[in-house]
Amino acid sequence: MPRDNSIKSVLVIGSGPIVIGQACEFDYSGTQACRVLRSEGIRVILINSNPATIMTDPEFADATYIEPITPEV
Repeated sequence: MPRDNSIKSVLVIGSGPIVIGQACEFDYSGTQACRVLRSEGIRVILINSNPATIMTDPEFADATYIEPITPEV
């Protein structure tokens, strides 16, 4: 797929709370996505409800928000 140069920023939604020993692959895939997007010069904005995750490390996103991710119904 060719790169769309009109895309300047991407919002990445983190995996949220996880059980110890499970779901670390979501954290890993999220950090890899952030890493690749930033290496391509795209601004990464991350939102995650879990502060104890590697994804919230400042090196992975240009802006990080640790907030509850709940839909308004």
